[in-house]
Amino acid sequence: MGNDYWRVGVSGVVRYDPERCFNGYTLIPSHPGASSARGAALYDMNGRLAHKWPGMMGCFDNKLLPGGDILGTTGFMPGYWLDGLNLTQMDWDGNVLWSYAKGEKLQDLENGEMVESARVHHDFQREGSPTGYYIPNMAPARNGITLLNSTRTCHDREMSPLPIADSLLLQIDENGECLWSWGVLEHWDQLGVASCAKNVHYHCAPEYGNAGYVKTTYCNNVNWLGPNKWYDAGDERFHPKNIITDIRNLNVSFIIDHRTGDIVWRLGPDFEADKKHQDIGQIVGQHHVHMIPRGLPGEGNILLFDNGGQAGLGAPSPCSPDGYYNATRAYSRVLEIDPVSMEVVWSYNDRRLNHDNNYEATLTRNLLFSPYCSGADRLPNGNTLIAEFLWGRVIEVTRDGDIVWEFINPGGKVFRAHRYPYDWCPQLETPDQVPVRPLPNYRLQINVGGEPVLMPQDDFFE
Repeated sequence: MGNDYWRVGVSGVVRYDPERCFNGYTLIPSHPGASSARGAALYDMNGRLAHKWPGMMGCFDNKLLPGGDILGTTGFMPGYWLDGLNLTQMDWDGNVLWSYAKGEKLQDLENGEMVESARVHHDFQREGSPTGYYIPNMAPARNGITLLNSTRTCHDREMSPLPIADSLLLQIDENGECLWSWGVLEHWDQLGVASCAKNVHYHCAPEYGNAGYVKTTYCNNVNWLGPNKWYDAGDERFHPKNIITDIRNLNVSFIIDHRTGDIVWRLGPDFEADKKHQDIGQIVGQHHVHMIPRGLPGEGNILLFDNGGQAGLGAPSPCSPDGYYNATRAYSRVLEIDPVSMEVVWSYNDRRLNHDNNYEATLTRNLLFSPYCSGADRLPNGNTLIAEFLWGRVIEVTRDGDIVWEFINPGGKVFRAHRYPYDWCPQLETPDQVPVRPLPNYRLQINVGGEPVLMPQDDFFE
């Protein structure tokens, strides 16, 4: 190589053990503000592009339906942070089958026109599946009720001198008519936040762009609980129609009673409140909190991606003199929690619970950190599929913490990723599954004239 220096961006599948994976297609969403891709993409286990839907963005997730339909959004409202214009269903060929855009009318900040927008963001579910990812013997319907995370602009003079873009959870029918709604600010006193949090929000919550509002109290995901053993045993908190969600900026996750709107179960935000929360440890900026559905290993437990980074409103701390984003941690972890005993029954990359006497070995095996977005799905074989947003990395890990599949998204950041069985896409032939053994860090394979060339070790240490 002489004095020439090469910079190579690795992408695609860099590790794959077919015998230990739940094999299928992996759906990767795209978002104009988070990746270079301009549509959802479906990859096989070797990282080959199996199908794409140009113009179908994630909002911020995409969901695949049996037969090849996909749910997402076709665009975002200019100037309004996180607001998808619609929730749309396309077929395999990109034809629009259904679309919901009944929301608030907003002024397009680019041309001044009034536009009706669904203001949908982060997450949604179609009835038949509580989570939208693959569950044996349970699948989202092609038509039916949809649960989604929307936005409404409201005023609360105790919370902010500016309007507040508050999360509004909705259930809509096939015609887009609202069947149920729930707003965060109406239930603020049930969130368990510190008494000083309102003052912190009032003085510190930032205005976003030119939209003229603050947006801190938004939910990051929305899921039904679905059938579960806790409800079968008589615990009404876990009614299958109840809804589980979270607010990353408050470090709180909770279950909403679908009949009363009350919060009936909560994780955080105060992790010093009792012994059970102390044993879990401070959760910071979490995403994708959901109950593992019936039919999957760990069913009934709560699975979440605990981001780390900074989040939380409350008392000042060394990392936050004004109390805005007053909790911090410099690594991410995935947690599986028994919602009744509040015990951690499995975790990945938890430096406290998975401590290895050989610290370097721990880092090599479990390094994980994305302070924003990200998610974790439970797979039918007991593995967990983890999307690490910041690095555009998706991994499948075993119960023992071994990485058996690793994918670097060519389009950049990955909000979430979902694995679906081959037969969900009858348009495709089942692909070959070729093992991929990761190269040592000091070696590099490149293509020269279509032929792979393995660079010798010595070339890197001249």
